[in-house]
Amino acid sequence: MDKWTILEPVRLYASNATGLRTRTIAKPDLTTYIGRLPRDIHLLVLTYLPLYQIPAYARGNRALSRLALDEKLWENRWFNLFTGREELWKALDQLETWVNEKEAKARAAAPPTLVLDTEDEFGDFASVPIVSARLEEVEDFSGFSNVLSATPASTASSQSQFRNRFMKMHALLKTLLPNLNLAPHLILSNMFSSTTSLRHQSQILHILLLYISPSVQPFRNWQSLLNSLKTAIDRFEAGLLTAFEAADAGKDDERMKEAAWSSWELWNDIQFGSEWEIARVWIEKQEIFYETGRWDSLKNFTKEESLDFGAMDEFITRLIQVIKSQGPIVARVFPSIAYVLLMFAERIATEVIAEYISPLLAKARQISTQVFLKATAASFAQSLKVVDVLIEIAHESVSRLNIEDVIYRMFEENMDDYLDEEIESVKTELDLICKDWERKVGWIHLLNHSRVRTAERTARFLDSKNPALLKRNVLTSFTNVLLLPVTIVPRTVGAFVTTGSNVAVNGIAMLNPQRWGAQTANGYSSNLISESHDYFLDSQDQDDEVVKETRPASLAESMTSSTLTNNSMDSSSINTSFDSFELLLSLDVVLELIHADREALKRVETFQNYPGHYGQKVRETIEELFILLLQALSERHISPGFSQATEQMHTYRPAEHEETTSVAPLLQFFELVHIGDTIQSMIQVYFDKEMAPHIDRTDFLNNVVREKKRFENSLDDAVAAGLNAGTEVLMNQVEHIILTRTGAREYYPQEGAILELGPTRGCREAITCLEKHCKLMRGSTSKDVLEVFYHEVGIRLHAIIQKHIKRQIISLEGGFQVIADLNAYHTFVTTLKIPQLSTDFSNLKMLGHVFIVSDAKDLAQIVRDVARYGGSFRPEDIYEFIQRRSDWKKIEKTVDKTIATRNVTPGPSLVYMMLLPPNGTYI
Repeated sequence: MDKWTILEPVRLYASNATGLRTRTIAKPDLTTYIGRLPRDIHLLVLTYLPLYQIPAYARGNRALSRLALDEKLWENRWFNLFTGREELWKALDQLETWVNEKEAKARAAAPPTLVLDTEDEFGDFASVPIVSARLEEVEDFSGFSNVLSATPASTASSQSQFRNRFMKMHALLKTLLPNLNLAPHLILSNMFSSTTSLRHQSQILHILLLYISPSVQPFRNWQSLLNSLKTAIDRFEAGLLTAFEAADAGKDDERMKEAAWSSWELWNDIQFGSEWEIARVWIEKQEIFYETGRWDSLKNFTKEESLDFGAMDEFITRLIQVIKSQGPIVARVFPSIAYVLLMFAERIATEVIAEYISPLLAKARQISTQVFLKATAASFAQSLKVVDVLIEIAHESVSRLNIEDVIYRMFEENMDDYLDEEIESVKTELDLICKDWERKVGWIHLLNHSRVRTAERTARFLDSKNPALLKRNVLTSFTNVLLLPVTIVPRTVGAFVTTGSNVAVNGIAMLNPQRWGAQTANGYSSNLISESHDYFLDSQDQDDEVVKETRPASLAESMTSSTLTNNSMDSSSINTSFDSFELLLSLDVVLELIHADREALKRVETFQNYPGHYGQKVRETIEELFILLLQALSERHISPGFSQATEQMHTYRPAEHEETTSVAPLLQFFELVHIGDTIQSMIQVYFDKEMAPHIDRTDFLNNVVREKKRFENSLDDAVAAGLNAGTEVLMNQVEHIILTRTGAREYYPQEGAILELGPTRGCREAITCLEKHCKLMRGSTSKDVLEVFYHEVGIRLHAIIQKHIKRQIISLEGGFQVIADLNAYHTFVTTLKIPQLSTDFSNLKMLGHVFIVSDAKDLAQIVRDVARYGGSFRPEDIYEFIQRRSDWKKIEKTVDKTIATRNVTPGPSLVYMMLLPPNGTYI
């Protein structure tokens, strides 16, 4: 029957006419089957089958008997027992030596005999000699002799390494099993000799526990054997604890280590309890846990209820001393894998540090929110000192993250309240700073501006020879301030735990760290505004001598002293003064806001490495703090300041001011733009130094990045709105200058009058005014905004000149004066370097020729020559201009008649005009 051949399927029908083919069913490879099940299924069954049932399963047929000898089966079982427990193999070798010595003594006393244990369910192990059951000598299981008759013993031996290991282990452990049937108090004494080390005993018990387990089940009565073994292990653990305590009392580290490692050998795999008994007992014996009454955390408060962490310094120092003295013992005695040092740290954190901090924070909350915030950050910073000491002792046996996590978990109960209070505190403080500034601005509007200007004469950007250099100097000093450390742990005397700067911001004058001195109670100087621009004076070029006038100690004092004498001040004088726009924005206020925000930010940064949920909340809080700063600056300071300046510029009336070469509100607005640009640069520096490390600055969806962009757009919009109003004011001033400074007969001189052939006074002063303000504008804003401003100025100037010409009566001699003015305007516009404006003013310059052509027919030809003006003027526009000629009534009919005629021949006057120099200037 073994030679029967399986019939292969035969195709009964050929392919049909439609091309369809018959479907053949693939037959399984029966050589991989044992009975009705695949071979792998049987192997899987044998893998999980109790060991004592394998012989019965193997007796099913020859294929199963061969499968029971499969090396893969025994390899899986072996590694399931000993993976990660390689040291136990050495224990088996020691057990083998001990058993052989014991049996050798027995043979010396009596002839050796082979006793068969009929109760051994794993019968094929019974034929293995107990004394000489070495790996290379075990050839086969006697229980399978009938089944394996066709398999040479040498082949089975050479191919069954792991099966032979199992046979050897079974034979060795079986010699210990009779002891498990004794009384519990006799098991250990009979199983091991008095010379067997504790470590070796724990390893043998460990092997027995692994072998007599539900996953192996080597014997039918394995459950009763396992119960006896566990009872013996309990007694063994108790003995180890006694030995450990005795060694600890005698300061014998080696005996402590032997007891601890022996106990860990069993506890690590068995997991009898949730906490390792030996480690727990050793930790509870430490005196530090019974010294809590010695430390009073309320001593960290002074009589004035301010913080002084000198008491906590002593407390933390004591903890560090204990850790340094006991930590090395833990490292020497306990296995590193047991993490006893971590257990010790957790107990210190929860039972010592947490108990110390809780009343401290409760008292701080009662005093004030600010004290609570400072105390929370300082307490956490102090607690982290323990981490560095533990890491030093651990020597990489415990990761820094795990050690830090001890403090993090201990402090979690305070995090929700702290982070919420931090946000609310910053909101309140920023609001108070803004309200205080609004109050000061309100005072300014109640005063005579000339008095304020006299009392508060300070150097400004516009007074500097190089405003750009001045900005760089301010930003450099501001950057240096940001790099200074912040005090997190408050102390009266001694070193500071720092992470940033909490030095008082005392205005721009105090941007120089060397000038920082005493602070007021709230951390700020009382004369912020009075010294706000002193630094500007220090930043001038060495050749630029600036004389400062004597002024009161602060603007508040000057306002207070001036109030009594200005109560009856005429309101009209308030509305007509434009000398204090720079007071609408304050770099001092910006510094105060940044300082308040950064102080909170640095406190929160103390917790920046927090993992998990609170780590995410800390990062969100850091972002929220910066967003609150941007919102306060934009909505409460910059936007109102620019809006107020814009509104005041609209009230400016050129006719009410004698000064015609400068526009006071626009000059002041340029100063305001400089301040706004400096503020934006300061925010950029603050963002780069403090916020960039916490966010992905390339993520345009990030809240901080979006809010920063919104802040910059808001500032740009405010500047644009102000510049629009300023441009209107400037051009009104220019129009006023042209109107008032141009004489009645500038373009209609008396006959025989000597012509100077130069720009008129109105033209010169208008250009001077424009040049002055355009020059100031160059250092105040970006190139794009500058070009828009120039373009708007050019367009409006073009319209003003046309309007001005249309108001005049122009003679032939006066036409040369018109051309001189137009040439001057064109020269000015070309300096703006706006191509379109240059073209428009070139065409406007050509318009002056209509006033110097005497022949009416030639004049009509000029009117019809549209291409001559580049499309800037239509014929009807030119016709409107020539109506301003003083001889218009004389030539009107001729011009109209000639224009109506299609063919016009150029006259000599027109030819003469075409021969003029390119710039059209007569000499």
